[in-house]
Amino acid sequence: MENQTEPTGRLNAQMFGKLIVIAVMMFGFGYLLVPIYKQICEITGVNILNSQEMKVKPIDNSQVDKSRTITVEFDANTTGPFRFRPTVNSMQVHPGEMTQVVYEVVNTQARSVEAQAIPSYAPQQAAAHFKKVECFCFQQQTLEASQAKQMPVVFYLDPALPRDVKTITLSYTFFEIAKPEKKAALKPAVAG
Repeated sequence: MENQTEPTGRLNAQMFGKLIVIAVMMFGFGYLLVPIYKQICEITGVNILNSQEMKVKPIDNSQVDKSRTITVEFDANTTGPFRFRPTVNSMQVHPGEMTQVVYEVVNTQARSVEAQAIPSYAPQQAAAHFKKVECFCFQQQTLEASQAKQMPVVFYLDPALPRDVKTITLSYTFFEIAKPEKKAALKPAVAG
């Protein structure tokens, strides 16, 4: 029996040694792969890894008209139990440039309120060129009792904006929406 275990143990040790050598060779090959690849690229003239085209650079938005600057003024009006205002009064914008402004609203009531904002523009011809990507005016807002909320407006001005327009005013009116049960209660009873 001892004769069989001795050759088996020796065979196992040889196999283990071969596996260690193979593992070291695989690690060495993986380690040398990048320098070998770079050398092959340089010899063949491909050299993609070091070329200037592969360097990441910011992409300029070719739609931005940097030759023009428009002043966009922000206004806020409210009907209802709110404090409502823009965080800035105005900003300078290039047509085509993506811009964000934030409006703040506070529900001053001790009850939750459903509300909606309606935008208006001055001059009126600017409305067609004022493009909103994100706006709190796209949907109704629910404000809990005494809740304060910051609401962004992401927009850009269409570069086709007439050149004589130098200032645009974006104005929002924020108002409470009556709940359906309140509307029904407000209707006069019809005698039958």
